[in-house]
Amino acid sequence: MRYNIEIKNLSKSFDAIAAVNNISFTANDGVITLLGPNGAGKSTLMNMIAGYLAPDTGEIKILECSSQQNPLECKRNIGFLPEGSPLYADMTVRSFLEYIAKLKEASKEQLNKAIEKSQISDVLDQKIETLSKGYQRRVGFAQSILTDPKILLLDEPTDGLDPNQKEHIQNIIKKMGKNKTILISTHLLDEAENIADRIIIINKGEIKADGTLTQVLRQTKSINLAEAFKKLTAK
Repeated sequence: MRYNIEIKNLSKSFDAIAAVNNISFTANDGVITLLGPNGAGKSTLMNMIAGYLAPDTGEIKILECSSQQNPLECKRNIGFLPEGSPLYADMTVRSFLEYIAKLKEASKEQLNKAIEKSQISDVLDQKIETLSKGYQRRVGFAQSILTDPKILLLDEPTDGLDPNQKEHIQNIIKKMGKNKTILISTHLLDEAENIADRIIIINKGEIKADGTLTQVLRQTKSINLAEAFKKLTAK
């Protein structure tokens, strides 16, 4: 079977700490949330899938392309919003997005669509360093969707957004998940409940549960996601 993302026996350690420990899973279209406490290995896993970190062992395939053998080809199919949304602070929003669009060979139409979806047209001529955390996050989201990639990796995509902004971005993610694979790293249980087609709970670098909300509750014999999360991630 063809998968959009295929992860086999993936591991990554930093000194003596196993950040990701022999993780395997596959994914096709839909919204998948990676849930876990701080330090669980979520961001490390996302960075390896995005091609920013090399795994110690294991294999990553993006649309059947090996990220180890053809990293550039794989990256063309990935949009990535990293943790903290690193941006060029001294650039205006417009100049930053035009620069990224040029690097990614995105069209003017694609650029305008990303701006519209992210609701940032009112700050295009402001320097990024002057923006609130929420607006900076939305600029980061805009750059991640510029080329309408088949794979979208979003690390804490609604961090810093107010409730209205959060609902808007979540609705966009749900809609986009119908024809692409969206992997979201979050610690927000309500976000997973609201938008996820599938939930993967990770702790200490290992997958502890994987399935729909109903399946995860059944696997953990829990009445809600908060209870399941606590059972699987308590020290």
